[in-house]
Amino acid sequence: MSPDGAERGRAGLTDSFGRRFRYLRLSITEVCNFRCLYCLPDGYARDPEARFLSVAEVRRLVAGFAALGVTKVRLTGGEPSVRPDLPAMIAGAANTPGVSRVAMTTNGWKLTERIGAWRDAGLTHLNVSVDSLDPHAFARLTGHDRLADILSGIDQAIALDAAVKVNAVLMRDTFEAGIGPFAAWLRDRPTTVRFIELMRTLDNVDVFERQHLGGAVVGRWLAERGWTPLPRRPEDGPAVEYAHPDYRGRFGLISPYAAHFCDGCNRLRVTARGRLRLCLFGEGGVDLRDLLGEEVDPGRLEARILEALPTKARGHGLMLAQSGDLRRMADVGG
Repeated sequence: MSPDGAERGRAGLTDSFGRRFRYLRLSITEVCNFRCLYCLPDGYARDPEARFLSVAEVRRLVAGFAALGVTKVRLTGGEPSVRPDLPAMIAGAANTPGVSRVAMTTNGWKLTERIGAWRDAGLTHLNVSVDSLDPHAFARLTGHDRLADILSGIDQAIALDAAVKVNAVLMRDTFEAGIGPFAAWLRDRPTTVRFIELMRTLDNVDVFERQHLGGAVVGRWLAERGWTPLPRRPEDGPAVEYAHPDYRGRFGLISPYAAHFCDGCNRLRVTARGRLRLCLFGEGGVDLRDLLGEEVDPGRLEARILEALPTKARGHGLMLAQSGDLRRMADVGG
């Protein structure tokens, strides 16, 4: 790395707008075994040419980002648990100097069986996608009647002291009937249910136009029932969290269509094929995979990451119905 690059590395990953990046979202597969209405309604179509990152490549990639100041790594997909080597990937990230938090986003289909092994490997934070607590609605949205098993797995994860959050995509058909049961479920559980606005991709335009609901409806529902927003901290992600004195759990709201949403961006993404995506709704990306071999000087990987960062845009174009080249969330890791 050049002297200038070394100096920037010590300064951490900071873009042209002063945003600091300590959080890496790393996809390890595009494969998903669910058929969610808004992402893969017809299921995953196998790509015979797909070759996803290996355990060794993931370790080198995480080490490169950690050397530049990343402290949190989230493994995503697709569905990460379809990979039998997932525990090794968790351990590789957890054992990387500088990484203090290893998270994963999952649909929960193997949670009851494997949460213990994931925790033992070093998993600290877990996000589970649950769009409805109604079994019939859940099955319709995901293509699987597994809600009871997934909820049991969430309780197991809480019992193992994992930091657990539940992600629910905000949709017209499910919000009104769904938020009340989520509130009841949170009364005695120290976790957070986060409503995430449905985001437009190239493949879900019809679903988006039918189902998109602005996040303000969540804020109004919560305010009317005594939930109050918590003060934001500099290290917080995009969610605004709400608390209530009568509940152990919290609600969260992620509103990517809100003004200034991107101002506090703190994350970078790498796809399962090794491409750096500076924005979820950007285009193309920067190939890192050729620098993940054992024989390659790690400084070259760090230099390429630093060289790419100034091209990160101030914000996405979702408000202008621009999704970049993102076809499906499963392709990048959401």
